[in-house]
Amino acid sequence: MNKSREADRIRELKQAINQHNKYYYVLNAPQISDFEYDLLLRELIELEHQFPHLITADSPTQHIGSDLSVPGTSFQRVRHKTPMLSLSNTYDKQELLDFHNRILKAVAAPATADTTFATTATDGAPAAAIEYVCELKLDGTAICLSYQNGHLVRALTRGDGTYGDDVTANVLRIASIPTQLPPADTFALPYPAQFEIRGEIVMSFSRFRELNEIKEEQGEPPFANPRNAAAGTLKLLSAEEVERRRLDCYVYHLVTETDGIQTQWQALEAARQWGFPVSEQRKLCHNIQEVTEFLELWDKKRTDLPVATDGIVIKVNDFTLHKKLGMTAKSPRWATAYKFQAEQAVTRLLSVDFQVGRTGAITPVANLEPVFLSGTTVKRASLHNADQIALHDIRLGDTVFIEKGGEIIPKVVGVDLGLRPQGTHPFQYIQTCPECGTPLERDAGEAKHFCPNRWGCPPQIKGRISHFMSRKAMNILGGDALIEQLYSKDLATSPADLYDLTPHKLEVLENWGTKSTENLLASLAASKNVSFPRVLYALGIPYVGETTAKYLAEHFGSLRALQNASFEELKEAPEIGEKIALAICQFFSDSRNTEAIERFRQAGLSFEQTQSQAQKVSDLLEGKRFVISGTFTRSREEVKNLITAHGGKVLASVSGNTDYFLTGEKVGPSKMKKATELNVLIINENDFMSLIERPQTLF
Repeated sequence: MNKSREADRIRELKQAINQHNKYYYVLNAPQISDFEYDLLLRELIELEHQFPHLITADSPTQHIGSDLSVPGTSFQRVRHKTPMLSLSNTYDKQELLDFHNRILKAVAAPATADTTFATTATDGAPAAAIEYVCELKLDGTAICLSYQNGHLVRALTRGDGTYGDDVTANVLRIASIPTQLPPADTFALPYPAQFEIRGEIVMSFSRFRELNEIKEEQGEPPFANPRNAAAGTLKLLSAEEVERRRLDCYVYHLVTETDGIQTQWQALEAARQWGFPVSEQRKLCHNIQEVTEFLELWDKKRTDLPVATDGIVIKVNDFTLHKKLGMTAKSPRWATAYKFQAEQAVTRLLSVDFQVGRTGAITPVANLEPVFLSGTTVKRASLHNADQIALHDIRLGDTVFIEKGGEIIPKVVGVDLGLRPQGTHPFQYIQTCPECGTPLERDAGEAKHFCPNRWGCPPQIKGRISHFMSRKAMNILGGDALIEQLYSKDLATSPADLYDLTPHKLEVLENWGTKSTENLLASLAASKNVSFPRVLYALGIPYVGETTAKYLAEHFGSLRALQNASFEELKEAPEIGEKIALAICQFFSDSRNTEAIERFRQAGLSFEQTQSQAQKVSDLLEGKRFVISGTFTRSREEVKNLITAHGGKVLASVSGNTDYFLTGEKVGPSKMKKATELNVLIINENDFMSLIERPQTLF
């Protein structure tokens, strides 16, 4: 490799790694596997080692990836008291042995360096007595928790290692993280008055599956894996939604020096006694052989865990040695991560199908020669989108590598180019809908292609009917077979047609009897009692999922009010941004949707939030608009309920239409600044209680 090619390759690697860092840390949408990423990084490290004059300050080898939010958004950047570094990692046991030998050399251990994983040296004497603590490397997002007198006062993401995003309001909603510890003097080993402890926030496989089912129902792209779901959830602007997603946390590192704690094992035991969640899958290893036995054990057992793990973290146990070994610019020298190879299978790509979803989104699916992977036989796997097919240069007839994303969803992650048949050609992505022939469209910034023929494309029509009938929507009996018959026999080409069904019309259905007709008509009648939020969700407005539908129903109170709301008024509703507001406006501007709504109205569906009206306490705050920010003595949900119970409305953002900016502790600085600039009346929790108890004090 000549000098010019060396520089060009290093530049290519830096650009690729920085781009993948953005996808992984910021967008929570990784484009390649961890193993592929690590290969790129390792190649860059080796090149920079050979040619140190080509190392630059902006190289990804000189700093860790960053998950910091864009400046000016809702999360405040706060400097870490102690840098939050990443770990070096390896997939190779020989490299793990090299790590061990470097430690022996650095601490000037009396024994010679190990050359095997034996527990004794070649002369029969015991090997160097370096203790290690092995812990599962949980695949989530790192968090740094700060406590004062046992009270959780701040939670920061890793960020760029120097600064992190303040996500305290969201972390307060994670049930496994203690917000107030018992008094320190109740423990045999008291915790310090002020201390930091770090851990990993994760999402369980079961909750991950539930969330992806919801996303698929809404026509949204699913999360790639539980790690991305956890990281994305932690950056949500709604603390209530964070709570609903049921994240978990496990702590692994006590940052603050504490009397009576001299080892990592003691620190974990102390944290457990104080009330912190600590993984039980850990071991104090007395030599490197025990470390490798632990690795081999969990490489086999990891699929039995309720959460994702991608390796084992190995830490020197003795804190005195931590200080002696020190740090590099990116990672501690006293710890490393041994990463498991993602379980892969190799098989042949036979063909590609293209599925059309309810929203018109096109998903390419690989048809494969059957192959056994992670306990199941895989015949089909996701190809994601056109960009991913092009990135890996996937071609028909290729031998491809298959992984299960988060151990769940099969996906194609690469091609064995050495086995590529001669005469293959780059894959040509379809240009027209495979179902109706309509030219596909692709919006700027979107990964997927779409079929715009909303009203004439059969899978979209049947998908809307299926969504309307689903359990979380109208809960109408019947599956895909019934919907297929209703559509093919022209009995239902829209959800509204369901309420026109009669016993006479249903007689034409095949394998359909009197009892089936009675059950279907009974469930249609029962659906007329479904609450307004579920009816709103059932309409299938783009981006309006189950949770968003509840927010809209509570905020506007009726479908008519929602239909008449302006774009600006929609944006002011809780959790509604420009994208959703625009989708709602476009939905109601289509006469075919409004005609269907009128038919639903005539059928007797509920289009008003009667439950909220029943809970209404007074009209004291009628017409008043509130924006709330910070933490309160009661939950934010309780505060919102108090406002709406007295006739007020809760908005998501401060504007000229805001009457009150209700503040708690740790108020968002951007909202406070805007409220001050617009001369919005700023009140605290006590002011608010006076407002509803003695309204004359502030009106």
